[in-house]
Amino acid sequence: MRIVGLSIAVVLGAAITTAPDGASAATSPVVVAVDGDDSAAGTLDAPLRTIQEAVDRAGPGDVIAVRGGTYALVDNITITTSGEASQPITLGAYQDEQVVIDGEALSASHTPVGGSIPRAERGAIHQEASHWRVSDLEIVNGPYGYYCDSCDGNVFSRLTTRDNYETGFQLQGDSSDNQIIDLDSFGNRDPRKNGESADGLGIKEGSGAGNVVRGVRLWNNVDDGFDAWKFASPVLVENTIAYGNGYNRWDFPDFAGDGNGFKLGGGTPAPPAGHTVRNSMAFENAKHGVTDNGNPGALTLSGNTTFANSGTGFDADTAGSHAGLSANLAVSDGRPAAVGTDTVSSGNSWDIGGTWNDASVLSTDPSAVTGPRTAGGSLPSAPAFLVPRGGASVGARL
Repeated sequence: MRIVGLSIAVVLGAAITTAPDGASAATSPVVVAVDGDDSAAGTLDAPLRTIQEAVDRAGPGDVIAVRGGTYALVDNITITTSGEASQPITLGAYQDEQVVIDGEALSASHTPVGGSIPRAERGAIHQEASHWRVSDLEIVNGPYGYYCDSCDGNVFSRLTTRDNYETGFQLQGDSSDNQIIDLDSFGNRDPRKNGESADGLGIKEGSGAGNVVRGVRLWNNVDDGFDAWKFASPVLVENTIAYGNGYNRWDFPDFAGDGNGFKLGGGTPAPPAGHTVRNSMAFENAKHGVTDNGNPGALTLSGNTTFANSGTGFDADTAGSHAGLSANLAVSDGRPAAVGTDTVSSGNSWDIGGTWNDASVLSTDPSAVTGPRTAGGSLPSAPAFLVPRGGASVGARL
């Protein structure tokens, strides 16, 4: 069953939580508002003041509805109570109100150059719990935006993580069956490392089956768009866009940003992990569009498009990887592809031959994919962007 996320509608003080399979159940929500009081009942008429208080009160099946406004943190929000598979805990914005969680005042947001962030302080929201449904929050200026370690069975949908002092959204540790859907993560940077590690989205340094990334946009981050560094289990990435990553927009000295759209592994040694990337795009990144980064696993790259990346469009030449590349399109990259002797490459633009440059596609204008999302949070339609003029059945369709 595909889980698309949850929506919260509030009618006469009751929250209706609509599950993806169409089932719905009415329950009294725990309500938070910027003018609330943590000693209050936590109702629509008497809301709590802090999200942390609501989280501390929540148990399996509960709903936390956050009223619009900016929640300036003095301590990060820590989630350690798990829901249940049949009764997840829901955290999201009240109706269509805009909720901003601001970690600027957190001391870990301003860790000095060369310093390290204590594990418990990683994230404006720090989660070590399972079976949550988190949606429609904007997380800014944190020491990481959203950080989830040893998390199973969560759904994170329609989040925005921007301008954080480390990776926008990071999942790591022993974490399985999580879905990250319709995330926008951009402008994240790490002054303490001169740009070495702040990605848009990281699923790294751990393992666990069934993790899915879908409908995500990752742009203008200081390091990589997506990073699977030392994650030992396959991750599925689809319908996702990574662009403009790896440039020194913050004038960091000794700049160390990598600038890959999708980094699919790494480590010394890099664990073999058969990640899949399909129907996704990487364009105008400072280095590669898609790279195995030394991952010797059997990657599957199909129906993707790279465009105007400074390095290689598809860098998949790690010895012994047995990667499979099919129906991918590389346009105007530094070079289209690097494939190894063990790589299976068929039906890609470099296999078809010919010239693949700006004139080969219907449009190179990215505004179609960088504009506002649909009302439901989906990516905007882009029927012409980087689609071959001649009708060749290669590349992504968004």
